[in-house]
Amino acid sequence: MTRDAAPEYPPGPCGFDAELRWHTEALRRAWDIRPNDAVLDIGCGSGQTSRLAAGVAGSVLGVDISPSAIERARALAAGLDNVTFELADAQGHDFPRQWFDLAISRFGTMFFADPRAAFANIAGALRPAGRLAMLVWQSRERNEWDVAIRRSLGVDGPDAAYDGPDAFSFGDPSAVEEILTSAGFADIAFADVHEPVYYGHDVTTALEWVHGFTYTSEVLKRLEPDDAARADERLRETLAAHRTDRGVLFDSRAWIVTAHLARPSIAR
Repeated sequence: MTRDAAPEYPPGPCGFDAELRWHTEALRRAWDIRPNDAVLDIGCGSGQTSRLAAGVAGSVLGVDISPSAIERARALAAGLDNVTFELADAQGHDFPRQWFDLAISRFGTMFFADPRAAFANIAGALRPAGRLAMLVWQSRERNEWDVAIRRSLGVDGPDAAYDGPDAFSFGDPSAVEEILTSAGFADIAFADVHEPVYYGHDVTTALEWVHGFTYTSEVLKRLEPDDAARADERLRETLAAHRTDRGVLFDSRAWIVTAHLARPSIAR
């Protein structure tokens, strides 16, 4: 899957929805929402994918572990009567059993502490033959945005790797397939999504956005002031090298993973 046209973004702060504009469109083309579907949006963030799904589905429930994200999602969805949001961890949340027709996620499933338990719980919330459509990152080395930024910060070596949550934990299709199969999913398919990420209209905006990444801020905090200043300047130079007439863009690769339940889900 590749983009059809580049978006035009006006000057202003970057945000997660702007960063992932092309990925969102790829997910929309793949999720195959049907009228009257009950949809579960896992890791919904500020609710953009939930609101888009609500334009087609009968009902949408968006869940996220961030209180501020859920608060923002509710504010942005004011006036929509078929979408709701809950502060919840999909790994162990007590969803109604066999309630949803479709579970969707835009980069919201890679951080489960126990992915087997999480997808078993999600499967239990789906109706028989319920469907799954999720976006996950491919391996780190296929994502220029991570490689380039980490190299700028000096954390690309094996002894300096950031040890926080792994955004690329679902990069190996065979591992993901095994997890989903164990949860009762079948017909598991992986579609390559080769899209850029957008970090802002100009370098200053992009630098502000990247400073908000957890590993960026933590690496810079660990460095001595002079070393942090040099790393920050390298980061600025990297962002400048990726400035185009449409903004600061980095190459990325993701999977859209689709599947459906192989058998009626069993209350757990």
